[in-house]
Amino acid sequence: MAQIHPTAIVDPKAQLDDTVQVGPYAVIGPEVRIGAGTRIGPHTVVEGRTTIGRDNVIFQFASIGAMPQDMSHGGEVTELVIGDRNTIREFCTFNTGTFKEQGVTRVGSDNWIMAYVHLAHDVIVGDHCVLANNATLAGHVHVGDWATIGGLTGVHQFVHVGAHAMIGFQGHVAQDVAPYMTVDGNPLTVRAVNLTGLRRRGFSNDRLGVIRQVHKLLFRDGTTLEQSVANLEALKQGQDAESIRDIQVMLDFLAGAKRGLVR
Repeated sequence: MAQIHPTAIVDPKAQLDDTVQVGPYAVIGPEVRIGAGTRIGPHTVVEGRTTIGRDNVIFQFASIGAMPQDMSHGGEVTELVIGDRNTIREFCTFNTGTFKEQGVTRVGSDNWIMAYVHLAHDVIVGDHCVLANNATLAGHVHVGDWATIGGLTGVHQFVHVGAHAMIGFQGHVAQDVAPYMTVDGNPLTVRAVNLTGLRRRGFSNDRLGVIRQVHKLLFRDGTTLEQSVANLEALKQGQDAESIRDIQVMLDFLAGAKRGLVR
């Protein structure tokens, strides 16, 4: 049997693996499914149609799976899906999705999510991301793998944050943030390539050299975005497979940008 504290309230319809731990005064709703090894902290509420994977640690006082803070939401049944091995700290609030997209708010695996982080409806967070204290993601925000979002940062609805990007402390993010880049300031500006993060993830010097060229073509040459895209396409010529893939990640991101690009 799951290790459920006697003061916790777990609906009999909830599906908990036998190795799940539920702390004092936690509340688990009827449509919740929780995978092996996950720990639910004291006073945490997990409700709605919420699926949580394996080996997650959710700290005390979190609110997971509440209905969207969207005035147009009509009570439709939507979902929250959380992957594996995430750390979710105190007072985080994750809402379910709406039918404005696929009806799902989704968090990947191996993320480090600090206290008071808010994920609104239809947010998608990839894998290996870091969201520092009080980061607030509005509805429909998408965050790529390995991205870092600094403390007290607000991200406007529909913004996309690219893979391996880093947003500095107290960012006001109203446009899309390109992959591999570090941005900060007010107004938000691209400062440099996120070299420290990329090196930690094993990017070779050759790959970093090409990404620096991407940075120069897109953010330092003073060309229009359309011309920058053409220059990036040309940069792929003669590169190795990894660098071609890195350039294509940027091109794909630019093609899907919805709110303009932080430059």
